[in-house]
Amino acid sequence: MQPTVVAAATSSTTKRTPLRRLAVASTTACAKEASDYGKCIVATYTDVHKDTCKEEFDRFGACLRQTLKRRW
Repeated sequence: MQPTVVAAATSSTTKRTPLRRLAVASTTACAKEASDYGKCIVATYTDVHKDTCKEEFDRFGACLRQTLKRRW
């Protein structure tokens, strides 16, 4: 008896997984906040300590939560 192969009903390029939604939100709607946070990290990467870029991270997180309409 041969095993049966079942094709997926949806294409992986059109499926809106949570990770894909996060990636799209962080590069489109929250691009400015992501850029600000990234710049802060790059500017302080040699001397990183807790809460170095907390303000930027909080703004980025708030933007993602608002964009994704989910309360974490």
